[in-house]
Amino acid sequence: MNATSWSRTVFERLHKRCPDPWGVATRTYEHDKYRRTLAVLSGQRFHHALELGCSIGMMTARLARQCDRLLAVDVAEAALIRARHRCAGLPGVSFHRGQLPDAFPPLPAHACDLIVISELLYFLSRRDIRSLAAHCLRLRQAGAPVVLVNWTGPTDTPCTGNEAARLFINTCRAADLHVTHARRYAHYRLDVINGPETPEPANHTPD
Repeated sequence: MNATSWSRTVFERLHKRCPDPWGVATRTYEHDKYRRTLAVLSGQRFHHALELGCSIGMMTARLARQCDRLLAVDVAEAALIRARHRCAGLPGVSFHRGQLPDAFPPLPAHACDLIVISELLYFLSRRDIRSLAAHCLRLRQAGAPVVLVNWTGPTDTPCTGNEAARLFINTCRAADLHVTHARRYAHYRLDVINGPETPEPANHTPD
């Protein structure tokens, strides 16, 4: 397992070889994950949301229905081309290409009332995960949820999904936030970080 964050070159190559290298548009796993992620945000409206690791825009198109503005970020231009096409005509949606955490979008402090990070963290090194968490802490408004979704199966990435989630969550806990929603499914985990609400105990829910 390589401890270095995956580079833009790797993701560009994957997306050029296959328009949807992880099957995010077709796999039952992905659609189940979208449904459950949106369920934890059900009934809420967001003014300015940030989605990190948007890939080809499947979640972006769904999340946009609850947001006045949504900025979606990915490292691969090949993926963003498809995301822009998928979200064309959706009001308030914009895109930013950048290698995270170094090319984090230049937004002012406390700009966002929702941050979603789905299937991204374990592609980063441990240092980069902590740095990304620090960026998110600077960016989030008081009371804004940070939603993490991570694959928990075998992987050749710098971290496992569980390790990546723990690193991010621990950085947030050091800033007096905590996990307010935690669910474990057969192949992924879904965590929501916020504060100062009373934290909800972690739970495992089978598929």
